[in-house]
Amino acid sequence: MLLVVVVITALSFDFTNGFHDTANAMATSIATGALRPKIAVGLSAALNFVGAFLSLKVAATIATGIVETKAITLTVVFAGLIGGLAWNLLTWYFGIPSSSSHALIGGVVGATLIAAGTSAVKGQELVSHVLIPAVLAPLAAIVVATLGTYLVYVITRKVPDDVRGRGFKLGQIGSASLVSLAHGTNDAQKTMGIITLALIASNVITQDAGVPTWVIIASATSISLGTYLGGWRVIRTLGKGLTEIETPQGFAAESSSAAVIFSSSHFGFPLSTTQVCAGSVIGAGLGKRLAEVRWSVAARMGVAWLVTLPAAAFVGALAWAGADRIGGDLGVLTVFGVAALLSGALYLVSRRAPVNAGNVNDEWTGPVGMARERSA
Repeated sequence: MLLVVVVITALSFDFTNGFHDTANAMATSIATGALRPKIAVGLSAALNFVGAFLSLKVAATIATGIVETKAITLTVVFAGLIGGLAWNLLTWYFGIPSSSSHALIGGVVGATLIAAGTSAVKGQELVSHVLIPAVLAPLAAIVVATLGTYLVYVITRKVPDDVRGRGFKLGQIGSASLVSLAHGTNDAQKTMGIITLALIASNVITQDAGVPTWVIIASATSISLGTYLGGWRVIRTLGKGLTEIETPQGFAAESSSAAVIFSSSHFGFPLSTTQVCAGSVIGAGLGKRLAEVRWSVAARMGVAWLVTLPAAAFVGALAWAGADRIGGDLGVLTVFGVAALLSGALYLVSRRAPVNAGNVNDEWTGPVGMARERSA
């Protein structure tokens, strides 16, 4: 029963990862009109599914590279997932593009610390595989997108605006597809790694057994379903809130994001695709002469990025403490029930100011999280 609850919670996190991170691939294409909103999320869902099968290096990092598997119990894995899930839902509600990856890792680390102590956390690996990429990846994306945007406008300066616009709209379909494929190779792996960690902790598989096929299929399906439902709040912030995107900028931003994410997946770094894509959008704004970057929105996102790991770690530790205090399967089921009720309540509150395919491209009028910016 406990293992089943953990797997359900993991796939629920994967689902929220999908609708939280759809913006990474499709926000700029939707903002420029290169793709219609519903077509964009459908295409992204399909490519996320395919991408999940292309690499398992990130899954291996999550499963064995962050915490000591011998010190991990199913309750620790469950509590870590609750920490990541809570942060995903909260930032989605306020429309803040934050890192699902760091939320998950923070939740697992927080639960591990309180359950097994500091010795159970692989500090060196955490720094080298998570913290350093968290700093370098968005900076690399900003630099690449800035240079790419500048070159795009220089190379096409003599091309009529309407011809250039149509050409880059077609190009954006390809570049956005690459980002979706890259997202699948990185983010879907994290849930695979967590479920694998749970299976190791419950002695269903050995530490060197690898990721079971059913775990790959279930994780790929869950993140794809979440992607298809959109996550319009975050799409709006990334596509309209940071800067007003034109098609050449969108093409440059998406291409730079795909390059950075694919590189990180190759080396097994569970980086934040959100941070990379947000960095690319900022770079696209910097690379175009006289383009406006809304630094107040970028600053709010930056604050969210800084507190993601500790906030998710705190919730993960709190979830473990609650489940441990009650004890046994009943403790886990109680925490699971409370989390489900709070998630449902947050969803109902969000319906008061809905964001959907019909209004996601409305003019930006206020800061992240303000209901008045999202006309029904």
